[in-house]
Amino acid sequence: MVIGLTGGIGSGKSTVAALFELLGCAVFYSDDVAREIYFDKDIKAQIIDLLGKETYSSDTEIDKKYISSKIFSDTILLHKLNAIIHPAVIERFKIFKEQNKGKLIIKETALLFEAKLEAQVNKIVLVAANDDLRIKRVMSRDGLTEEEVIRKMKAQLPQEEKITKSDIVIYNNEEEFLTTQVLTVYDKYKNA
Repeated sequence: MVIGLTGGIGSGKSTVAALFELLGCAVFYSDDVAREIYFDKDIKAQIIDLLGKETYSSDTEIDKKYISSKIFSDTILLHKLNAIIHPAVIERFKIFKEQNKGKLIIKETALLFEAKLEAQVNKIVLVAANDDLRIKRVMSRDGLTEEEVIRKMKAQLPQEEKITKSDIVIYNNEEEFLTTQVLTVYDKYKNA
């Protein structure tokens, strides 16, 4: 079984993914794989053509701030970038699934709905948190201004819409126990 684990920026989906990993699930971190893919030779050339050499701050680092400044104010550019990155991530996920047969697989991906990846998973678990908390988390984590975080949030599908499209919602508002919610999901699907 494959569970798609998603959530808007700052919701805490990486924390939830790590909890699933501690329980023995095979977790595919789509964002990490996407960052690796930026350095595949053919893809790097396409990205430089699209966004410029400034995309890469070194041979091993992308300039996330530069990329964000380009794509989060230009939805056409964002779609073009996703059209380069997403097919390669999908191919890597197919290999990951083959390597982890028999395990509960968690596909952690921020853009599950935006990239129309629902058909790749059996169930969708959304990590949700209130907007003020998400903004504070991202400002603290990434050193961004409130306006920059809000612009990133607006580039994603609204959380309310994601809630209606998900099978289960894990609330990460620092009010309910996160571990208990993750265990409930794990117990429900571990033998499915």
